[in-house]
Amino acid sequence: MFVKICGATTAQEVRAVAEAGADLIGLWHGVPGGHANLPAGRLAGLAAEARATGRLRSVLVTFGSDAAALARTAAGAGTDWIQLHGYQRPALVRALRAELPEWVRIVKVLHVRDGSCPEASLIAAYERAGTDLFLLDAATPDGRVGSTGHTLDDRTVAALADRMTRSFLLAGGLRHANRDRFGATLEHPGFLGIDVDSAARGDAGLLDGARTADLVRAWKTP
Repeated sequence: MFVKICGATTAQEVRAVAEAGADLIGLWHGVPGGHANLPAGRLAGLAAEARATGRLRSVLVTFGSDAAALARTAAGAGTDWIQLHGYQRPALVRALRAELPEWVRIVKVLHVRDGSCPEASLIAAYERAGTDLFLLDAATPDGRVGSTGHTLDDRTVAALADRMTRSFLLAGGLRHANRDRFGATLEHPGFLGIDVDSAARGDAGLLDGARTADLVRAWKTP
């Protein structure tokens, strides 16, 4: 199981997350108004910090929709994965796949709002376009996406996963104490791991090693 911690803005956070046992670090770029949005230079610096840990893979998390610009940014930063948040179309995935080296993984986020996923009918198209894996996340009733703290229903997740031929990560209000709410998800053959933001943060709002370690222990140890 992978544990991805999202939204680092400092080198100290990256190192703390690595020491706590996480596997992936999410770095935001092209997330207008996002609390952890990074300019390209800072993105590259933190991706280098992740490589230096010898453990973490870095994930470029973006709302961007310009394939050429995203490919240049990923290449310049040396990120391992690109996570497409928002409602980008399969055509963007196809264009991005053509621009990227094969080893860079493309993650497409699927958003679930009130038990329904507006991108569900596009899952097969995303796969044909070159999506390597999906991430299932909760949207709020008013349409906000990303780091909302809202939790998905286990049966909804499993039903969506049954429509995929790719593996998936789970996000949305995950904490060290609510693993047992996702029995069907945990047993699904496509389940790859979790993506957490808010629950990994300390009182100062920064990613915290102790809270990350709690998440790693809770989710990786049945």
